Amino acid sequence: MNISTPLSAENGLTYLRKGHGFPLVFVHGFLGGAALWEQQLVSFSDTFDVIVPELSGYGGNTDQLSLDTIEGYADQILTFLDRLGIGRFHLVGHSMGGMIAQQMAAMAPVRIDRLVCYGTGPQGVMPNRFETIDTSKDRVRNDGAAATAHRIAATWFTEGKAAQGFPICAMMGENVSVDTALAGLTAMEGWDGRAALDQITQPTLILWGDRDRSYGWSQPEALWRGIKGSSLGVLPGCGHNAHMEKPEIFNAMIKEFLPENV
Repeated sequence: MNISTPLSAENGLTYLRKGHGFPLVFVHGFLGGAALWEQQLVSFSDTFDVIVPELSGYGGNTDQLSLDTIEGYADQILTFLDRLGIGRFHLVGHSMGGMIAQQMAAMAPVRIDRLVCYGTGPQGVMPNRFETIDTSKDRVRNDGAAATAHRIAATWFTEGKAAQGFPICAMMGENVSVDTALAGLTAMEGWDGRAALDQITQPTLILWGDRDRSYGWSQPEALWRGIKGSSLGVLPGCGHNAHMEKPEIFNAMIKEFLPENV
């Protein structure tokens, strides 16, 4: 994978940006960063203005104070887009980033033209997760962030540590501090978006890898049934990071869903 260097800007966050057209924003998840969207940056930049911000505490922002609420991260991304002069946009959120995307839709519904909730659900405390959030917190404290990143990133792929995308995921996670990792887990633990699902009115696509160990079927199903008129796409033979395991299928599904002209 060809990894681009995130660009620093006066808005206070590092990010990747490429292309021209209607803005398309990708939000990464827990222990992630902009580099994990590299294949999407390349694929979508021929028709969209692709913007991939990094949350505070992650990627190039590891020196920044991390946030411990999903609402805080949603506000941070909306402010970031304000400073770029972005009004309306398409939004793709993955994992914890999918929770952030749902919160953004609740906070600024008129700004989001189309929404993609990928590998995520409406509950921060996830049923059937590979381990409880409390267990993850204990292991972060006891093992450190780097060891935790390697262990958790392996669960994101059907081939575990042998997956092609594992090294970059592990590397991004290694740079996250213990405080940031704990804050991210706290943010998920304290968030529940189920009551707001019927208020999401923009066209929405739910994407899920059928071997996702972080989000069992009950979570994408709750989004699909709770968001009126939403569409569902299931990626066969994929884990949590389906966009890295089978990018051609993942990208094609989103391209089919998104209009080039708004």
